[in-house]
Amino acid sequence: MPRVKRGTHRVKRRKKYLQATKGYMWGRKSKITLMIPAVLKAGAHAYVDRRRKKREFRALWNIRVNAAAREEGMKYSTLIAALHKKGIALDRKVLSTLAIEYPQVFSKIVMSVK
Repeated sequence: MPRVKRGTHRVKRRKKYLQATKGYMWGRKSKITLMIPAVLKAGAHAYVDRRRKKREFRALWNIRVNAAAREEGMKYSTLIAALHKKGIALDRKVLSTLAIEYPQVFSKIVMSVK
């Protein structure tokens, strides 16, 4: 069986990990045996947190819409149900933005579904 030395491939691989671990501390930024698990774990956390971010933003929008709806004398769940019943297709992100940046428009929407 021929000997495989992996000259350029090894250098490319190490360069890739060096770039990925820029900013890490101690051996995790310079030693290949510590770099690889650090990069893999960071990637796993990034994957999970990209999904968690969506969850947290939706919860934030719900809280904002609920607070604005209660100022208008209506609960969040009642508002959402009334919007669905009336056929007004505004998602929670848009409602949240309206509640914060355009409160008059939000109050008109609430009045239209009361």
